[in-house]
Amino acid sequence: MLTPAHLTLTQWLSPAFPTGAFAYSHGLEAEIAAGTVRDAASLAAWLENILRYGAGWQDAVLLSHALEGDCDTLDDLARALAPCAERLQEGLEQGAAFARTVHGLSGRALPPRMLPVAVGEAAAALVLPKADVIALYLQGFAGNLVTIATRHVPLGQTEGQAVLASLAALIHDLAGRAAKVPLDALGGCALAGDLAALRHETQEVRIFRT
Repeated sequence: MLTPAHLTLTQWLSPAFPTGAFAYSHGLEAEIAAGTVRDAASLAAWLENILRYGAGWQDAVLLSHALEGDCDTLDDLARALAPCAERLQEGLEQGAAFARTVHGLSGRALPPRMLPVAVGEAAAALVLPKADVIALYLQGFAGNLVTIATRHVPLGQTEGQAVLASLAALIHDLAGRAAKVPLDALGGCALAGDLAALRHETQEVRIFRT
């Protein structure tokens, strides 16, 4: 049964929460410009790889452990894991905006941290099951990227939502696994996504910050 804590977390992770997520494409803009992501099928494949092997999985594990504490160490690790300047910028700016807004709502002082660590530190007080927190975080992450692709591939609204719906089982599985694994399980390999983020740094025509 949904609790007030679930509803609070849903608010924090909704597109309306002012983290500026709409301004960050996680390298997707470069992939669209290159023609790698060009339709619903290629978007679904790209997102699945990012979730399963890239920042999606890394964020899930970091968030899982941030819910338990030691957020200073985890934030240092999250920064070190960023493969390029734009990915570091993406995590830091969204995390700082998230912490600032939660502070404005709750009065709780939260330091600026990388986004998954900031969410974990704030959500620990909600005392929700880890898998629920992680799943909603990953849903928000994927949903933002689907919205970007819907506008810029472009895709129809229904096509975009169908892609997001197709990821539900994967997100549920990843959340359940991330809730139980040790910190050293966060390793991944999504080199194409990392290279896309690097290419975006020097892309001449761009709309998104990352």
